[in-house]
Amino acid sequence: MSIIVTNLSKSYGLQKAVNNINFSIKKGEIAGFLGPNGAGKSTTMKMITGFLSSNSGNIEVCGIPVAANDVQAKRKIGYLPESNPLYFDMYIREYLSFVAQVYKVKNTKQKIEEVIQLVGLTKEVNKKIIQLSKGYKQRVGLAAALIHDPEVLILDEPTSGLDPNQIIEIRDVIKKLGEQKTILFSSHIMQEVEAICDRVIIINKGQIVADDLLNNLQNGKAGMHFVSVVFKEKVNKDMFGNLIDCNQIVFQNEHSFTVQTIHPESIRKQIMQMSLDKELNIISMNSERQQLEEIFKSLTN
Repeated sequence: MSIIVTNLSKSYGLQKAVNNINFSIKKGEIAGFLGPNGAGKSTTMKMITGFLSSNSGNIEVCGIPVAANDVQAKRKIGYLPESNPLYFDMYIREYLSFVAQVYKVKNTKQKIEEVIQLVGLTKEVNKKIIQLSKGYKQRVGLAAALIHDPEVLILDEPTSGLDPNQIIEIRDVIKKLGEQKTILFSSHIMQEVEAICDRVIIINKGQIVADDLLNNLQNGKAGMHFVSVVFKEKVNKDMFGNLIDCNQIVFQNEHSFTVQTIHPESIRKQIMQMSLDKELNIISMNSERQQLEEIFKSLTN
């Protein structure tokens, strides 16, 4: 495992920011780290990167205990914090050269040009950082996180401030990096997490409330399906009283309705049988999984 978090806790006075959490992430995995504001996401990320000490528990990065060998562990980590602190009076290449020297990167000039091209900074490369838009400042922060070719990437809101086209470009960069690196990716944009991550970890009030593959969350007990049906004939509400595995039925009008269920196949079969028994004609029937946003709401409210 590239990241192992064991019984990790952090308090600020009487407030428990992170409460005895456990999770691990393997190489080549992109894990989405979700939670409401103040849930403990950024605190956890800061502890993993060694920028913040824990009150109890252990963290290992690439087999290195962070508490005992924080400098060695940091060499394995590329970190883009939510605040993205930059030296605004530096030119882009100048800043990346400075970061590369901190990490004692070899072939500095070549590596700088590689990350500039990778994150899409080529058009703005001759500017000072203060002259850049927020989106391009995010790209500089991502380039700095990649300059030493880390095995682990910790990205706290990496698409913040980007326009839709830039989000797609950075999304593709992150997905490509995820083929070789371990990535812990925090975002409030659920569509981004669905597009980038195969696995989701949800934290709420300092505790892990979900940790599973995205498909499992959407298909399991935490995730609902919505089966929508349109009939040619008018339908009577009483016809649907005997449906099994039905959580809720919403009638749109006299011809159409939607069933909320965690067993969509069962519901579809029952509706087909009902249509035969009642001599009804189905115009359309489709099933949609519950979106990550709805799962997030149900687990954090």
